[in-house]
Amino acid sequence: MIDAHAPLIRVMALHALAYCERLFYLEEVEEIRIADASVYAGRTLHEHLREAEEESGEWSSRELASINLGLTGKVDCLRRRDGSLIPYEHKRGHAHREDDKVDAWPSDALQVSAYGMLLEEETGQKIKGGRVRYHADNVTVRVPLDETARDGVRAAVARAKELIRLSKRPPVTDKDYLCAKCSLAPVCLPEEERFISDPTRKPVRLFPAEKELKTLHVTENGAYIARSGDTIKIETKEGERRVYPVREVGSIVLHGYPQITTQALHFCVYNNIAIHWLSGGQHYVTGITPGAGAVQRKLRQYLALSDPGMCLSLARRLVTAKIEGALRYVLRATRGTKRSDTVVKSIAVIRRSLKQVVSAESVDELRGHEGIAGRAYFAAIPDLLHDTVPEGLCFSGRSRRPPRDCFNALLGFGYALLYQAMMQAVLAVGLEPALGFFHAPRSSAHPLVLDMMELFRIPIWDIVLVGSLNRLQWDADADFSVTGARVWLSDSGRKKAIKLFEQRLDQTWKHPVIGYSLSYARMLELEVRLLEKEWTGSPGLFARMRLR
Repeated sequence: MIDAHAPLIRVMALHALAYCERLFYLEEVEEIRIADASVYAGRTLHEHLREAEEESGEWSSRELASINLGLTGKVDCLRRRDGSLIPYEHKRGHAHREDDKVDAWPSDALQVSAYGMLLEEETGQKIKGGRVRYHADNVTVRVPLDETARDGVRAAVARAKELIRLSKRPPVTDKDYLCAKCSLAPVCLPEEERFISDPTRKPVRLFPAEKELKTLHVTENGAYIARSGDTIKIETKEGERRVYPVREVGSIVLHGYPQITTQALHFCVYNNIAIHWLSGGQHYVTGITPGAGAVQRKLRQYLALSDPGMCLSLARRLVTAKIEGALRYVLRATRGTKRSDTVVKSIAVIRRSLKQVVSAESVDELRGHEGIAGRAYFAAIPDLLHDTVPEGLCFSGRSRRPPRDCFNALLGFGYALLYQAMMQAVLAVGLEPALGFFHAPRSSAHPLVLDMMELFRIPIWDIVLVGSLNRLQWDADADFSVTGARVWLSDSGRKKAIKLFEQRLDQTWKHPVIGYSLSYARMLELEVRLLEKEWTGSPGLFARMRLR
């Protein structure tokens, strides 16, 4: 029975289905699509073909849809040969070869056959077959539209409808060679899932080692951000002009009160460029991270984090990782020196808190142990600073709102940058930042973002901050300003902190469990994806990263 209200399946989706059912589900159900270099190259090829063939009058693309078949799509090209219409598909890659025979790949044959059936229904003409043009080989392969091909299309549509009704992702394909060329491997993380089931396996790193796109920080008040063709243009009041190609930009962070045009906002949303606002007081305000809805992901997250047992397990691993990180950093930073009584006491308190985490019976109890360890950690910070650090830049105790000294101003600003980067990672994965498992929702800050930040405060900012102070990179007069009891970063101070933060994100680090290296910027997203796997059937890798 035909359901006239059921959504039509994209013909391109059948191509993904024939390649990998998990890929189909991620693209069509969860609407996760990544335009990588291969996708851009494919678009460029089709644009060039369209321009060339329109001049010759050959090109005739057409939108097709059928409720009877349950399909919709846009065929690349239609040509008439000997009175019959023939659908064409253009592919950048190589044709399938076996025993000196050249064939279309099964997924390509399925796709062009589906277009043939759509075309047949729309025109009423008998379609004998289609063609697939493989530009890497400069060959065209004929695909007959026989009963076997028709049955294949019908079976694929039926399977697609079954998968769409599922609330759980299909398993990772057992054909691991398919994953190497898949654009969604960084989302699927197939090698990491295989590692969980077989720890002796050495994962092949399919997750990108570094972020490919820039983060633009606009710190000048009154700066003007606009679209100019296919670029983002930034102009300051002083007349400075900076232009960035859209394909090089991943996010824009606006500090204070720069102005951005509506056209630029639309342009960024269309090109999946995130935009974040930080206040003049150095607090995260809000952000826009474009992308399709993540209904299934958020529903799975809600169901998982409604389970107190799941929250306790995740919180225990998170707190263990954070306290271990604090302990290792203090031990490493004071190695080879005579430790003061304060440091010795701090180490003892942190170790005791770490032991108590194992037996904690509630998230509230874990918060208590984490708080005690945190106070001991900050008590040791003054001893990590060299005697050459000017007195005005030293640390005498944690003060948040407002920061009352230069050290706390730097600490708070760095944490605001980390919050923005972590928020972007959470939204990129498609999770709901308001649904966390450790932090209580007591302010405007999103609990899940605060949860994930705990893994990265020390390695991404605390270590960088202490190191920069010991290298005497800060000027208490030039880099800070004082308003009443509050200490602010000046414009030069903000730019210096942003540079240090972005340099840290670009530095690579070897994951101690998975065993491959990647930048800290990529590590933020990877850890969120490993968290999501805790409730998508592949638990075990979240919060296992540790400082050396």
